[in-house]
Amino acid sequence: MTTFSSMNIWLVILVATIGSVIGALVLYAIGRFLSTERLEKLVQGKFGKVMHLKSEDIQKAEKWFEEHGNKAVFFCRFVPIVRSLISIPAGITKMKLSSFLILTISGTFIWNVVLVYLGRFAGNAWETIASYVDIYSIIAAVFFILIALILGAVFIKKRFIANNSEEIN
Repeated sequence: MTTFSSMNIWLVILVATIGSVIGALVLYAIGRFLSTERLEKLVQGKFGKVMHLKSEDIQKAEKWFEEHGNKAVFFCRFVPIVRSLISIPAGITKMKLSSFLILTISGTFIWNVVLVYLGRFAGNAWETIASYVDIYSIIAAVFFILIALILGAVFIKKRFIANNSEEIN
């Protein structure tokens, strides 16, 4: 096995985890700034009317996150793109910072250990493994885009099509 670096693996994992947690805290703070109340005001305005959003939608989302937020924050750390964005609803719902940090540090640390050790054990094959990680990232992104599109279609059907058929009757 060829070594490409003399960096200490655990130091790399530690620094990567610290960087990720700092980024997550920034997004968490943005979520705290947004708050449920601000989102409800936004929904009650022109944006909410155009998107056919209601305050109840925000409340449902908040309730879901309060029930499943711990699992979501931890497990989303293993999913590209989502690993960052999950911090925003955590902030919006005012998840306890200590819980958020424990879940974020744990999930991020595990993810970084896996990636760094894959890189180390890959040796000369690191480019091949990186391409597999890229494929995983693309598959995960496509999966979440499809989920978002399906949820968007259901939302549009319920809000726009149902409302239009009620107005016609």
